[in-house]
Amino acid sequence: MSWKSPLIGYENAEPLPTTINPDGKSLYNTPGPLSKAYETFPDPIVSTNNGFDFHIYYIQSSPSQMQYAKELHERVRREFPELRIYKFWDKPVGPHPVAMFEVNVFNPHQLGAFFSWLVVNRGPCSVLVHPHTGNPLKDHTELMSWIGQPWPLLTETLPKTGD
Repeated sequence: MSWKSPLIGYENAEPLPTTINPDGKSLYNTPGPLSKAYETFPDPIVSTNNGFDFHIYYIQSSPSQMQYAKELHERVRREFPELRIYKFWDKPVGPHPVAMFEVNVFNPHQLGAFFSWLVVNRGPCSVLVHPHTGNPLKDHTELMSWIGQPWPLLTETLPKTGD
C-alpha cells in the first residue's frame, strides 16, 4: 500500500518556526485557525450513519472478564446515553474472535471523549476502534486502532468494499 503525503495542501506554506518553548522540549507553533477535524471527520470517513465503531472484547470463558464487561456495558449506557450502544454478545460474532459489545460515535468530540474514557475504564477488556470509510476490510485491518491487547480478526467475513 502506498500513502499520500500528509503535507498535500501545504506545499507553499511558510516554514514552521524552530523555536523551543520554555519547557525546553516542545516546539512553538504559530497560532492559527482550529483544524476542521475538531468538528467533522476527515475524508474518507463516512459519518452519515456513524463515524467510528468501538468493539469492546472480553473472553467469554472467563467469568471475571464477563462480569467486568457486563458492568462496563451498563456503565457505558448510563454515562454515554447519546451514543449508539448495541446488545451484549456472549459469543463471537462476525469478524470478532471473542464476545464483545459495540458502541458507535457520531462526531470527533464523542470519539475523543469515549476513547479517553475507555483508556482508563476498560479494565481487562481490549477495544478495537475503527472508522467507516465504505471499505470494511480496510477499516478493520489498516485503519483500526487498539486499546489494550489486539486480537486477530476473522477477516474472511468482511466485504472489501461497501457496507
